[in-house]
Amino acid sequence: MTYVVTENCIKCKYMDCVEVCPVDCFYEGENMLVIHPDECIDCGVCEPECPADAIKPDTEGGLDSWLKLNADYAGQWPNVTEKREPAADAKSFEGMPDKFKKFFSPNPGEGD
Repeated sequence: MTYVVTENCIKCKYMDCVEVCPVDCFYEGENMLVIHPDECIDCGVCEPECPADAIKPDTEGGLDSWLKLNADYAGQWPNVTEKREPAADAKSFEGMPDKFKKFFSPNPGEGD
C-alpha cells in the first residue's frame, strides 16, 4: 500500500504533509505535490495533516489514474522536505471541481 495525492492538492499545495513525512517521499510540481509510491512506507501520518483532504490510501477505489500520476511525476519533479507557505489564494481553490482539467501543471516546483 501507498498513499496518493489527488486533485484536491492542485492550486492549494499545502505542505503540512511534507513536514511530517519521516521518509521524505514528497515531490513538488508547480502547483501540487505527489508521493513516490516506492518510497512511501505507508505510515499514514501525512493523510490527516492535509487541510485540503487531498491524500488518500491507494486501497481506496478509483485512484488508479492518480497513483500513476504520482509515480510518473515523482520521477520528474524535485524532492521537497521542508514546509513552505501555500499560495495566498490557496483557500479559494479548496474543494473546487475539475481542477485537473483546468489547472494541472506538469512543470516542476522549487524543491529544496
